Amino acid sequence: MLSERQQQIIETSIGLIDRLGIQGFTIKNLSKEIGISEPAIYRHFESKVEILSTILEGFRNKIIEYHREGSDRKLSAREKIETFFEMIFLVFSRNPMLISVIFAEEIFRNEPALTRKVMEIQQINEKMLGEWIGKLDLTDAMKDTRLDMITMIFFGSVRLLARKWKMNDRRFDLKKEGNQLIKTIIKIIAV
Repeated sequence: MLSERQQQIIETSIGLIDRLGIQGFTIKNLSKEIGISEPAIYRHFESKVEILSTILEGFRNKIIEYHREGSDRKLSAREKIETFFEMIFLVFSRNPMLISVIFAEEIFRNEPALTRKVMEIQQINEKMLGEWIGKLDLTDAMKDTRLDMITMIFFGSVRLLARKWKMNDRRFDLKKEGNQLIKTIIKIIAV
């Protein structure tokens, strides 16, 4: 469990990355933004990498919690897919700055620990989505398509919509458009 100060550091870090990009995410900028010294930051986190790892871990835990709760609910595969993505769009709607962190490959490229965390989140999501897709009655055109290709259609589309929403200063309802997007993809792939 994060302390109040650690939570403040995490939230401020996400905001800095969102506004200034990864280049602007420095301990110096972070300490100025919060109004504490750089050594005070290091009392709570060893490094920027640990801060980023904690951000990813929080997102990962939300996903795992959702999957755990979702597996207990008696929903059809279609409903599980729709409610999963509703949750993703809700999280992004409430935390738009998170999009800048989750979809920022340059942050993770040179940090193997962060790359592993991002890959783990991706694998968890792909596994669950693949299981649900496998239970759908796919259209003839999609029956021979590999599940990983279909999951890529979903996640690539979600990523594009989230980035578009953010770059357009959140001028449209992400949850509404996202839900429509997921229903459209399901309509294309399933009978």
